[in-house]
Amino acid sequence: MDTIRYYDIRLVNGTTASVQIENGAVENAGTSYFGKALIRVLGKKGWGYACVSPFDMDNEKEKRAAVERAAHLAELAAVPADIADVPYGTPRVWNASAKEQAARPLEEKTADLLTLEHAAKLPGIVATTARYAEMYQDVRFEDSNGYEAESSVCRTLYTVTAVAAKNSDMQMNYEQDAVVGPLRVTDYIAKAESCAKTALALLDAEAVPGGKMSAVLDPAIGGVFAHEAVGHASEGDQVRDGVSVLGPRLGEQVGSKLVTIIDDPSMHGYGYEPFDAEGVAAGPCELIKQGVVNKFMHSRETLAAVGLDTGEAGHARAEPGMQPLVRMSNTYIKEGDASYDEILETCRNGILLIGSRGGQVDPGRGVFQFNAKYGYRIENGETTQMLRDVSLSGDILSVLHNIALCGKERRMSSGMCGKGQNVPVSDGAPHVYLTEATVGGAGNA
Repeated sequence: MDTIRYYDIRLVNGTTASVQIENGAVENAGTSYFGKALIRVLGKKGWGYACVSPFDMDNEKEKRAAVERAAHLAELAAVPADIADVPYGTPRVWNASAKEQAARPLEEKTADLLTLEHAAKLPGIVATTARYAEMYQDVRFEDSNGYEAESSVCRTLYTVTAVAAKNSDMQMNYEQDAVVGPLRVTDYIAKAESCAKTALALLDAEAVPGGKMSAVLDPAIGGVFAHEAVGHASEGDQVRDGVSVLGPRLGEQVGSKLVTIIDDPSMHGYGYEPFDAEGVAAGPCELIKQGVVNKFMHSRETLAAVGLDTGEAGHARAEPGMQPLVRMSNTYIKEGDASYDEILETCRNGILLIGSRGGQVDPGRGVFQFNAKYGYRIENGETTQMLRDVSLSGDILSVLHNIALCGKERRMSSGMCGKGQNVPVSDGAPHVYLTEATVGGAGNA
């Protein structure tokens, strides 16, 4: 059709396996198949979409019919669109199919998970849960330029939670890991025991003193800051729509020169994508480089709207059958040269925040509030009393300027990110020292 400027087809299919255990009982265990194909057509006015069965894509007649349906819808589009002409690049491919994982019977995986959950049943623990999930996803991409790409990725995760109780007080803790490739939950028995011990310790933890103070962020909550506060504000659609505090600051010094924050879809983390939902391969994108707003993450559409000099395509992601959105993948604060002991000694008196229980961010206003799992007082350069109900809040730019040390060792945490669609991501950091932070009890900072 002469009204078609461009089209692409993204076919995704695969299988999932999951097990859920509560208090020693298997609540559910099973496998399922998923598969969808999205045809996306750019017409004279804008985008048109058609979602069909992946089996239709093996039939040329059905494929042409789906493209024509999407083209008709494109003629009705109310929002104009364009795409940037960018190189597809060469996808970095990791061995992530994990065939040996798929070959293990679900009964064996269930038995392993029961063992993991049982390890968290220490005296004083009144409730435990454990979850295991794996997903095998095959992607096939083709477009009207004759470009084709294929990938096969396995993702695996476990979560264990423990609830401790004493009198009328109850405290919960969780441990989770998620990887690209195989994962054996029996390798994490010590994590389940540690999860329960922390929940029990929280029963005797003190309430956190609120106010402004020096703070040290552990890699988990430092990674949450990188993802939530900086990552979302660096997404090309937020910049295009004028709802990013970083959008007008390209090339501007917005933080300490010690701070470099990177998003890398090619990294072997939970957010790994050999190529994005537009077929474009991407590598490390330095969002903040030595404290300067350096680049934004883009799809081909947002790059065309904002300008080729603002960042890189290769950051469009989508659930099966859904339209691509600009999303993060593996986002982290780059390591520095400080040891953990040096960071505590420099902080001297303050608070160490550990882990993440979620939070919220407004990338347009540049403010955030995150809840840590727990924390410790730092007194005379050493950690002392355990603290609970700990939160960190503030504005993004102030925190970036207040980063005074970054540790030598980075760790990543994994999970799912929601932005209308859920996609797997990871984030991380070294230990990070803030000269000043606003700390308070969870939910009321």
